[in-house]
Amino acid sequence: METAAADLPIRARWEHFPHPSDIGVRGIGATREEAFAQAAMALTAVVTDPALIAPRDAIAIEAEGADDDLLFMAWLDALIYEMATRRMLFSRFEPHIDAGRLRATLWGEAVDVAKHRPAVEIKAATFSELKAQPLPGGGWLAQCVVDV
Repeated sequence: METAAADLPIRARWEHFPHPSDIGVRGIGATREEAFAQAAMALTAVVTDPALIAPRDAIAIEAEGADDDLLFMAWLDALIYEMATRRMLFSRFEPHIDAGRLRATLWGEAVDVAKHRPAVEIKAATFSELKAQPLPGGGWLAQCVVDV
């Protein structure tokens, strides 16, 4: 007996997608929170290999948005801000979303240039290719292009 694609569980994952001058980050998950966390991992992977980042220090952050798209963009911008101001990279993300507000704990460590070998600095999330929405067969997609 064959299993229909809609009956299969959503495999959480992150991806990059091409853009002419910047880079797209995409998260896919069974829930909105899981898709947001996977997109955050894709964001980290723009800078360095996430496997190189020890989840040593926990940081709490919040973001708000009028809809899922704007909340996702605010989430990525909050991550970019923390990366820049704390000079940290993150490898573990636990977002919780309720009524347009996201509260999250991030785990990571201070940037060590020799260890992490950062490739680029991310400036901001953009409206280009911005989507945070349920997938037709179940699960969630969260994506946009980030300015590097």
